[in-house]
Amino acid sequence: MSKQKKFETALEKLESIVEELEGGELGLDDSIKKFENGIKLYQDCRGLLKDAEKKISILTDTLKEEQYEEEN
Repeated sequence: MSKQKKFETALEKLESIVEELEGGELGLDDSIKKFENGIKLYQDCRGLLKDAEKKISILTDTLKEEQYEEEN
């Protein structure tokens, strides 16, 4: 599965968990399990976003270097 698809899938699951928790119909044990799963999904999404930020930073730096070389 691609990183984009993995991110989108994890985000959808996280949104679903939030809706369930906000619904207030889950028992305490189920709420705790959902919350734990939500934390794991959040951490996955955060890691994927950090990877994307690093890649964008590298690409931006490369572009700046190329533009500088063209100007000089």
